[in-house]
Amino acid sequence: MSILVVRHGQTAWSLSGQHTGSTDVPLTAEGEAQARALAPVFAGRDVAAVLVSPRQRARRTAELAGLRDLRTDEDLVEWDYGGYEGRTTPEIAVELGRPFSVWHDGVVPGDTPGETVQQVAQRARLVLGRAQALVTASGRDADVVLVAHGHFLRVLLATWLGLSPTAGALFALEAGTWGELGHEHGRPVLLRWSVPPIG
Repeated sequence: MSILVVRHGQTAWSLSGQHTGSTDVPLTAEGEAQARALAPVFAGRDVAAVLVSPRQRARRTAELAGLRDLRTDEDLVEWDYGGYEGRTTPEIAVELGRPFSVWHDGVVPGDTPGETVQQVAQRARLVLGRAQALVTASGRDADVVLVAHGHFLRVLLATWLGLSPTAGALFALEAGTWGELGHEHGRPVLLRWSVPPIG
């Protein structure tokens, strides 16, 4: 079993570096092209299930990549950035008068309460458990595909590897790329990460 993770294609906000949690922004034309180019990644793979964030940028990426039988999973939504929603890291740093990292500084309440990185990791653990259960239920050694968001998937990778969720800061994941989580000698490992689409 492998878990294939896909970060949605480019949006205007991913391009500008704005924190995009609950805001439901669409893909750009480039983002749609990235999503279509992902289709060969899944060709010939035995996929037991496809779990997708409810945000349109993730669902559209999955559809354009040719994935079928999509199951919406609310736990796959992006980190709730609270008062930092729509703002860039440099903007926040200027306001604070010091360097800022969402990984270590966290967020502040805004239109939404925001989440701690530990709360994001708890959702990631639920998703990983669900993925394993779906493979078991399928009765075969198949893959699960998760189509979601950059920061969430970085936390999920750290969780998979048994690291602190803040270790997600070390695993940059570009828009429109994919990765593969698997096992080696019975241990969870990272097989591929931030692989660009083909073509």
